[in-house]
Amino acid sequence: MRLLVTGASGFLGGHLCEALSGKHEIMAMVRKGSDTSLLTPLGVELRCCDLADPGSLEGVARNVDAVVHLAAYYTFTGDKERYRRINVEGTRALLRSMIGSGVTRIVYCSSTEALGPTGAEPAGEDRTPAPVYEYGRSKAQGEELLREQASNGIEHTVIRPSGIYGPRNLEDISYWFITAFGGSVMGRFVVGDGRRLLQFVHVDDVVQGFRLALENPRSIGRTYHISDSRAYTYDEIYSILAEIFGRKPPRLHVPVPVAKALVAPVEVLNRLRGRDSFMFRMSTMDTFREDRNYSIERARKELGYSPRWPLPEGLAATVQWYRENHYL
Repeated sequence: MRLLVTGASGFLGGHLCEALSGKHEIMAMVRKGSDTSLLTPLGVELRCCDLADPGSLEGVARNVDAVVHLAAYYTFTGDKERYRRINVEGTRALLRSMIGSGVTRIVYCSSTEALGPTGAEPAGEDRTPAPVYEYGRSKAQGEELLREQASNGIEHTVIRPSGIYGPRNLEDISYWFITAFGGSVMGRFVVGDGRRLLQFVHVDDVVQGFRLALENPRSIGRTYHISDSRAYTYDEIYSILAEIFGRKPPRLHVPVPVAKALVAPVEVLNRLRGRDSFMFRMSTMDTFREDRNYSIERARKELGYSPRWPLPEGLAATVQWYRENHYL
């Protein structure tokens, strides 16, 4: 199969191209100036264009059988207009390019943030979306664009990974979470009661989900949560990290209002320095009151998806990579 992979030079894109290049012919969509050092040895064809420039997408889907759309403006503290322009309008332009080239199949990388916080029980794909971040809202809008294009022959599958972690993951939720635990005061206490749930997924398991969706015609028109086999409480996650870092798990639980007061001056200082850290923002403290618990039963039953990286082993391997590459 000839595949166009957007966002191919990113964290997930690089892992996906590595996994699929031996089985499929890959056309890698990248922005001009992107680091393609991991893609070049794979022998993929590079197609330079930018979701922020709709005109550059004309013809990008030529001579391919399917599109795997990973590219996005991905941050939780970004500009609302950029989310709309890149994640929504950029996806619209990509779909137009597909239709113009006669390509009908797309596997779209959304996010469990399109669904939002869940409550304590695992949430299925049909739950009404209630995203709390602009990023999640833009992903939910992208999903809707795909459904709207069904009348034009677009056959779509939506993949919603939860928080992705693994080697080479930088400047992302799991990266900030792990490095904040390992290298700052944030590893000395737990915000909130520690009983809220959070669900991560190793990048290799996300790649598995995309591969299965591409290979299974049953996935057309369907949405799938791709995640670990279960969610973990914050207390559990901190205990896992504490064991990896060779320290005692934090026992102190700091109420969210107190945590906000503690991080407020750090957030102000970071802004004055022109820096940002998701873990040191007052708004982030509210997430410690929320559950993010997603059911993967549909992916198990319909795709044969089975997570291969339990969180303790996956985090240990990721921390080792960070240490070896001097990020910790």
